[in-house]
Amino acid sequence: MLPRSPPGRPKATAAPSGGSAVRAAASVGAPSLESAQLPADAIEVGRIADAWGIKGWFKVLPHSASPEALFSSKRWFLQPSERGAKTFSGTVLLRVRETKEHSGTLVAGAHDVDDRTAAEALRGARIFVARSSFPTAATDEYYWVDLIGLDVVNREGVALGTVRELLSTGPQTVLVLAYEAEGKPQERMIPFVGAYVDKVDLPGRRITVDWQADY
Repeated sequence: MLPRSPPGRPKATAAPSGGSAVRAAASVGAPSLESAQLPADAIEVGRIADAWGIKGWFKVLPHSASPEALFSSKRWFLQPSERGAKTFSGTVLLRVRETKEHSGTLVAGAHDVDDRTAAEALRGARIFVARSSFPTAATDEYYWVDLIGLDVVNREGVALGTVRELLSTGPQTVLVLAYEAEGKPQERMIPFVGAYVDKVDLPGRRITVDWQADY
């Protein structure tokens, strides 16, 4: 029982105001993209790296080794990089035409990004996608973002902690749990494999495992 690679990290920043009828302010050479509100279920899934070619395509750096969300969604929400010069402000909507892999690199083309100069203006932009647009996970597969925050208990009903993050160790994925002992924060790691994980109850926000508190 293995989770999917992480699609990204939740974004807690409040969505800026703005509607689709408003154009975001842009510097000279930057594409004119629509201002938008960041969806309530938006997940940061990657960044725009640099221009690719001369026809407005650009390279994408996904946060996941399996970036299904970037392929499935045609509506990417961009926010400027925290560092460096900013060519736009707030949140803008990027309408993607096509996303593909090329020589081990993820590249994409979008409407209103017609040349290399426009693509270069997006360098460093953070990419968000609505969680509702992610493709459906296969049986016994889970997106990491859906496991963050779930309570973990063992077969005896003993609370072991809350999932704080997940780690990929190569052959398997590990749940990192946060809990307190004698008033001090602690962490516990449990391999996310069928030998230890009995059940994942997403609606009930609980994972049941064959694990003891003193392991």
